[in-house]
Amino acid sequence: MNKKFAFMIVLLFSLSALLAACGGDKSANTSGSGKADKNKPYEIMWYTIGTPQKDVDKVMEEVNKYTKEKINATVKLKQIDWGDYDQKMQLMISSGESFDIAYTGGGNYVLNAQKGAFKDLNELLDTHGKELKATLDPAFIEGAKINGKLYGIPSNKEVGQQSVYVFNKNLVDKYKMDISSINSLEDLEPLLKTVKKNEPDFTPIATFKPYLPFDYVLEDELPFAIPLEGNKNKVVNIFESDIMMETLKTMHKFYKAGYIKADAATSTDPWPLEVQNWFMRKEMYQPYAELIWSRSAGYDVAVQPMHDPITFNNSVTGAIQAISATSKNPEKAMEFLNLLNTDSYLRNLVDRGIEGVHYEEDANGKIKDLPARVENYNMPTYSLGNHFILKLYENDPEDKWEAFKKFNDASVEAPTLGFYFDTNPVRTEIAAISNVASEFAPALLTGSVDPEVYLPKANKKFKDAGLDKVLKEIQKQYDEWKKNN
Repeated sequence: MNKKFAFMIVLLFSLSALLAACGGDKSANTSGSGKADKNKPYEIMWYTIGTPQKDVDKVMEEVNKYTKEKINATVKLKQIDWGDYDQKMQLMISSGESFDIAYTGGGNYVLNAQKGAFKDLNELLDTHGKELKATLDPAFIEGAKINGKLYGIPSNKEVGQQSVYVFNKNLVDKYKMDISSINSLEDLEPLLKTVKKNEPDFTPIATFKPYLPFDYVLEDELPFAIPLEGNKNKVVNIFESDIMMETLKTMHKFYKAGYIKADAATSTDPWPLEVQNWFMRKEMYQPYAELIWSRSAGYDVAVQPMHDPITFNNSVTGAIQAISATSKNPEKAMEFLNLLNTDSYLRNLVDRGIEGVHYEEDANGKIKDLPARVENYNMPTYSLGNHFILKLYENDPEDKWEAFKKFNDASVEAPTLGFYFDTNPVRTEIAAISNVASEFAPALLTGSVDPEVYLPKANKKFKDAGLDKVLKEIQKQYDEWKKNN
């Protein structure tokens, strides 16, 4: 009995030592809950949008030297091409694949946040991103919150949207046109008429869907919106509004006069700025955008605003870096985003590449791209983070970032800023309404059909598809949101 007892004691001690050793090994690599050891360098897996660039790994080598020293982390950046990005990200999220940071934006940001794919960053921003929080325009933070929670870090750039008419300046100068007098859609007619009459090789309107003064709750071709002028508490069907009818009448008049391409409703071909033979188009503005557009086109363009800048949900959520709910070290991911958005060296390295390889800098601190950047490291700047700490190009105005700040200060908040409609109660109806919109909106908004004939048809089909039910649900959620904000 004594021998058996002694044997059991030895066995228990051996098992305890073995378990302790296993536990020690585990804590050497993880925290015991699937999280990375804070004492070991952590590799951040970062997915972003854009055509994969040849020199990404070369640039990341330099990035990792810096981030390892600064935050004890390295970064593995993977780009997914434009057309594949959304689908591949959805597959990764659905499968529960582990990663740390991903680019997202707009509707995808909202839907994925609502279904729990992204980490709530309210607390993390205060504990591991204080400097980052201080750099962001408050409208970005408030506008990107969903039910009071922030699920991603918006790119700090222009906070508002401003629709502008963009004109081919060669023709503006040739015919001595006063574009500063253009205050409405109807005001364009004399200019379009001049181009049509005298320039047979030019298309008067390149690509164009009219600006309408509404704050859209969902996509801008769906009928649900809140007026930017008048009663800002009521959700309406924009296709039943007087301003929609009048605007579409004008567009149809332009179409019949030959100012708009005959296949405008069905054409899917892009109409890049580099195309020479256009006179007017509509774009979204940011300060000094005309310089970028002129450089891209190869000739000067001129700009006339349609309205003052407005901060919409989609203007603050258009480019976001979200931390995945599957991240093993969200604290380290936030530390990296904090550094990326506040450290000028790192931000320019990730965006512009390596000095002397991808760009060169002059004595005034301005830069010029080298062939290697154009060919091997042409990154989508808008998607990567804070613009205000990027180096200026040699032809950028000295006050570029000050102009952005003034633009942001002048931007007025839209009625629904921070309101995100939960579509679940009416998903079936929205799908049916989307089908109706696909049938009618392209033709109506390009002026291709007579609105007095087709708007009533569209509205009947919208109602048959359940429009009133959706309007009621949006109004209910909007009223509830307004009570708490």
